Amino acid sequence: MRVPLSWLREYVDLPATESGRDVQTKLVAVGLEVETVERLGEGLKGPLVVGQVLTIEELEGFKKPIRFCTVDVGTANGTGEPQEIVCGARNFAVGDKVVVVLPGAVLPGDFKIAARKTYGKTSHGMICSGDELGMGDDGTDGIIVLPPEHETGSDAIELLQLVDEVLDIAVTPDRGYCLSMRGVARETATAYGLPLRDPALLDVPPPNAYGYPVQVADPIGCTRFTARTVTGLDPETRSPLWLRRRLQKAGMRPISLAVDVTNYVMLELGQPLHAYDRTSVDGPIGVRRALAGEKLTTLDGTQRVLDAADLVITDNRGPIGLAGVMGGANTEIADVVTDPETGQVHGTTEIVVEAAHFDALSIARTARRHKLSSEASKRFERGVDPQAASAAAQRTVDLLVLLAGGTAEAGVTEVVSPSGPRTITISADHPDKVAGVTYGRETVVRRLQEVGCDVYGQDELVVTVPSWRPDLSDPNDLAEEVIRLEGYENLPSTLPRPPAGRGLTERQRLHRRVGRALAGAGYVEALNYPFTGQAVLDQLGIEADDPRRQAVTLVNPLSDEEPDLRTTLVPGLLNALRRNVGRGSHDLALFETGPVFRATGDEKPATRLVVDRRPTDDEIASLDASLPQQPRRAAVVLAGAREQAGWWGSARPATWADAVEAGRTVAREAGVELIVRQDQHAPWHPGRCAALLAVVDGEEILVGNAGELHPRVIKTLGLPERTCAMEIDLDRVERASAGPLRAPRISTFPVATQDVAIVVDETVPAADVEAALRDGAGDLLESVRLFDVFTGEQLGAGKKSLAYALRFRAADRTLTAEDATAARDAAVAAAVERTGAALRG
Repeated sequence: MRVPLSWLREYVDLPATESGRDVQTKLVAVGLEVETVERLGEGLKGPLVVGQVLTIEELEGFKKPIRFCTVDVGTANGTGEPQEIVCGARNFAVGDKVVVVLPGAVLPGDFKIAARKTYGKTSHGMICSGDELGMGDDGTDGIIVLPPEHETGSDAIELLQLVDEVLDIAVTPDRGYCLSMRGVARETATAYGLPLRDPALLDVPPPNAYGYPVQVADPIGCTRFTARTVTGLDPETRSPLWLRRRLQKAGMRPISLAVDVTNYVMLELGQPLHAYDRTSVDGPIGVRRALAGEKLTTLDGTQRVLDAADLVITDNRGPIGLAGVMGGANTEIADVVTDPETGQVHGTTEIVVEAAHFDALSIARTARRHKLSSEASKRFERGVDPQAASAAAQRTVDLLVLLAGGTAEAGVTEVVSPSGPRTITISADHPDKVAGVTYGRETVVRRLQEVGCDVYGQDELVVTVPSWRPDLSDPNDLAEEVIRLEGYENLPSTLPRPPAGRGLTERQRLHRRVGRALAGAGYVEALNYPFTGQAVLDQLGIEADDPRRQAVTLVNPLSDEEPDLRTTLVPGLLNALRRNVGRGSHDLALFETGPVFRATGDEKPATRLVVDRRPTDDEIASLDASLPQQPRRAAVVLAGAREQAGWWGSARPATWADAVEAGRTVAREAGVELIVRQDQHAPWHPGRCAALLAVVDGEEILVGNAGELHPRVIKTLGLPERTCAMEIDLDRVERASAGPLRAPRISTFPVATQDVAIVVDETVPAADVEAALRDGAGDLLESVRLFDVFTGEQLGAGKKSLAYALRFRAADRTLTAEDATAARDAAVAAAVERTGAALRG
């Protein structure tokens, strides 16, 4: 919400010395998020005056149309002579009043104005557009044409209100009333302890039977509907300068008088309004739920297929507006058109003004369903004061009559669903208990009255909540109001006492250890959005029947290109890697831990929960049953150099072995030793892909894959050559764990090392040989490491030699050479029996 300080002063008598920064400090202290204070016209220096165009000469021979003008600026130039100015704009004519900046002036952005020769003429100044003066978009795409009543030579800086301060407030969802000048003024008055001039305090005629007919078929979706009619409007009347400037400062573009007035009142009172061309409305105005499949073309020109849950405004033809979101194109205020033959001006002369109150949840769902966020929906879904509807309608009627010469019809329509005021019972000392500060009953009552509450009682207070505060629903909300107005900065800093026996679960500890271990291994954590699309899976070469294709599709995705929840972490990491490579980083090692979402097909439709009570256990169980599986995973991607070059030697590029080692690093944090076997699994290279397996209940299960990506995937995604990746299922790794990680026992006795070289068929995996050596060596084996792989004619065709270093150690004695040799021989014998190996040499 953009709040011009000059407009705010109309409702609160702020001290003349208070700047925007001072007001910002006060509002932040009472809980509003004032992000910036924009100083309009900063650096602006006159003379900037009103001028009248006397002559226009079209200059020929240039690539674009150029005009040489003489402009009467009165005595502002010191001579009284017409000012000669070169201008390229074409939206003005002889006799028009324009804004002229004279030599010696400085425009925003330190743009100094001086006489200069251009297009063969000397231009003494400039005829200004709104953008050049920092006014924003006025919809003309040209220079400013002023109404004829403004005096030539008068100061345009004051006329156009170019010098001001604007507070930009980030309004949180519970403070919807601050999406209006009325709401911000109320908070400002409270912060300064000053009275408020409430703009909603108007004399409003009571409803009668002569108003425009309205039929509300859904009194829950629409609790109030006020309709007023204005006739005899002059369609040629433009919005006055003060009105257009206030809209521009608030961040809105002036359009036409009727639309500008409704927008102005919405900004002033917080009540969204809509104006219908009465001649385009067929019969009574109705409010109902849409019929499934009904269509409506909204004001943005888009035809929308309506949902049965959408609340719509109708006439005899069907929907004419999406209630609380956007009006329909078939009843919009008509543009002014001049008949070329008769010269007669045609436009809207009769208007029906709607000021209604709609259900916040219904409007929020409709806006999201149609991806159509508007200024109206933004306010309705945060809560609008239902009692302000009639005042907003009256204010709109008054402005239309005043500015466009219309006549307000005597009929007043008001359809209201009966409702009573909301009351909350609260102990007088409840804010004291929440804040840990003794405020006292008098302070509590005074602060609640300042926010508009009526308070009765002594120890037990009965608080009637104001209509503009739908967010106040329980005692804690009232306590928050007292605390924020008394000042958060005055609360003591007290550390809470954690309850004994609580902390992280073993699962949470494992996930944290995995992150620390990968970071310690040189990987940088990347946090990616959990959204993906089928196109990415196509690029990764994933088959149609792959489980990763069974994605959960969002009803309302952030992007149509990524409507699914991710089934793998790899695409997000590859996207982050590609983005970093594009920005000049080439040696990369990234990791991410997080859930993936796997649909099983057994999920049940989700139950829509109510919001006025806590869900029951059955409802929560039903909601859980509708969720997909969400296994937690860890993944890494690598590209470029794994080890940098330096005085110690040359660089070493990242290879598939580094990706496999990343998987082992993750598994070690759970005390699990991985089994590595060759595999074929997209998107990895068929010959450089490893399956990562772990033993659960005596059976090997797949926990992940690692290796080098397929060259076709690398080319399609534009990744560096030989990019590697690893992904592992943390939940499966945890299942393979023997429980909480225990520190290893360190033997004080020396180690005995034995090397062994075994010849096997090339098709025998090294993992099988290693497993056989481990099982055969027995308890004395401390570790086994493959340190050499050899193939050659000496071994024969189809053979390979695997050399292992075996480390033996006993916990209770020093091993003899015979002990180590016997253990080695037993290991070799097991390998010979299980893999057909032969001891080399």
